[in-house]
Amino acid sequence: MEKQIINTNNAPAPIGPYNQAVQSGNLLFVSGQIAINPETNQLVLDDIKTETHQVMKNLKGILTAAGMDFNNVLKTTIFIMNMNDFAQINEVYGSYFTSDFPARETVQVAALPKGVNVEISVIASK
Repeated sequence: MEKQIINTNNAPAPIGPYNQAVQSGNLLFVSGQIAINPETNQLVLDDIKTETHQVMKNLKGILTAAGMDFNNVLKTTIFIMNMNDFAQINEVYGSYFTSDFPARETVQVAALPKGVNVEISVIASK
């Protein structure tokens, strides 16, 4: 199995022993992204919509670095701290897809890295 590591300055640097994404063949596995602005390295936690937009921008940066976009996404996993935020997260999330939405699961969790409210990972294919 051949794998290619994908890293870009258009998404936050990993905060642990992992890469932003790994591509194997046509499949791209993107690590969970949180709302860190890659230009300032600061968290963007103004409100849940702004936070979710930053997460999606980070995902877009990684997809772009791999020569893909949101149309290539097959599956997403959304981790959220409070299920009451789901409607607002879903509204922002949905605005990044035009049609043929990916498969998805949404899970409420007890805690996320750096105290954020949402983390999203994706699997995409060329």
